[in-house]
Amino acid sequence: MWEILWLAGPTFLVMFTLMPETNPGTILLNRARRLRLSHTDTATKLMSQSEIDQGNLSFNTMAINALYRPFQLNLLDPSIAFTSVYTALMYALFYSFFEAFPLVYIDIYHFNLGELGVVFLSAAVGFGIGTLVYMSWIKWYSTPRIAKNGFGPPEDALLPGLAAAFLMPIGMFIYGWTSKEGIHWIVPSIGVAIVTFGVFIVFQCVFLYLPMTYPAYVASLFAGNALVRSSLAAGSILYSGPLYGNLGVGPGSSLLACLMSACVVGLWVLWYFGAKLRARSKFSAK
Repeated sequence: MWEILWLAGPTFLVMFTLMPETNPGTILLNRARRLRLSHTDTATKLMSQSEIDQGNLSFNTMAINALYRPFQLNLLDPSIAFTSVYTALMYALFYSFFEAFPLVYIDIYHFNLGELGVVFLSAAVGFGIGTLVYMSWIKWYSTPRIAKNGFGPPEDALLPGLAAAFLMPIGMFIYGWTSKEGIHWIVPSIGVAIVTFGVFIVFQCVFLYLPMTYPAYVASLFAGNALVRSSLAAGSILYSGPLYGNLGVGPGSSLLACLMSACVVGLWVLWYFGAKLRARSKFSAK
């Protein structure tokens, strides 16, 4: 937790002091406040749209927006439900490593606890490579295309994930079936790096896709997604031990890999039919 604080603290200060405000409602609110200070004779007439809207909000409306809307989006929109389930499975897949690693690296390769902790750097390698690849995609392909043609449909944000999604089942099969005494420990670690590489890319794609689908419900979209993925991630700590203990590392990893393979199909379907699904949604009007 201290390490997270060391990383997050300077990042927060940089973002707080240097990141510009981009929310239109907030920008207009600040403008209205400045105008009220300089035009005191007409101060009561100068109001931003957000002030007018919030002035008419009742408690019930706010409660519905805050508590009910995330569930409504996940239950009534198939594309949003899929993204929530997919990201939840990715979270669960990663958190299952906390239970699976001791079975592989302590029981099979006879690592001590310190050496076991170092193995988690393989996940950091995967995330690092994923960061470089995704940043390269944004710089050399996405940004020039947007500058030339403007923003395309939200499904364009999923393009890097269409290929990266295959990496998660591939990495899990490598991790599960190479965790044997006759195979060097670096091989299953490479599988872990491949998994986390795919997780990073697909996460970035999904989290860019979500706010582009229904901009009026961005907060609710992320709230619903966070609830689903965090709940399953917490549950994975409980079921991963019995899963790997009863099935073994190979079959247990294969089960998770098969679930991720089904999600690969789902992601391609979402990319191809996303616009049609969105057109039928009751939320598309806003």
